[in-house]
Amino acid sequence: MVFRYPKVYPILDASILPLTGRVQFLAKLGGALTKAGVRLLEFRNKVSSTADLLKEAAALREAMPREKVKLILDDREDLVLEVGFDGVHLDEADVTPSEARWLLGPEKIIGTFGGSESLLPEVFSEPANYFAIGPVFETRTKQTTKKPIGVEGVRELRKQAGRGVVLSAAGGITFETAQAVLDAGVNMVAVSEAIFHASDPAKEFERWKDKFG
Repeated sequence: MVFRYPKVYPILDASILPLTGRVQFLAKLGGALTKAGVRLLEFRNKVSSTADLLKEAAALREAMPREKVKLILDDREDLVLEVGFDGVHLDEADVTPSEARWLLGPEKIIGTFGGSESLLPEVFSEPANYFAIGPVFETRTKQTTKKPIGVEGVRELRKQAGRGVVLSAAGGITFETAQAVLDAGVNMVAVSEAIFHASDPAKEFERWKDKFG
């Protein structure tokens, strides 16, 4: 069965994790997000040691069963199989999608950066399943030197990409701006701060799902 990408793609950044009890926190949060209806989630953790990342990712996987949720690991294609995740998201400084595909096989989801003000040359020749564009607006959860492209930039990148390419827009997207970004032509809005800085992230995600599907 072909996976149908949801319109809201939560990105769980390790910056929200407590200093202690992280595994327990993730187990509880993951369970709540699963119950709220999350079907695709990226875990972005650039701060934990590999040993701690393995434990934290395992806690998420246990709380978010593969038959209900596709879990994407940011950067660490070398750990995807070990933690039982469903794919990897790669940035410009990471390995290429071709290298990740060789390692992970044909069934795993591979996301990669597609472009900002314009699409990267030959980006669609890479064996990736979805392509991230942006930042759309100013963002505080991911360090970047790229300037925001706005809704019009999103619309222009969809024109360049054509139909049939899965695009995910990221960067400072809020509940109030998400519909305009979706209307500009992307398949998904990738959201971190607007969901995970809420007092109850699972309840906040439900609000997004109810409005955007």
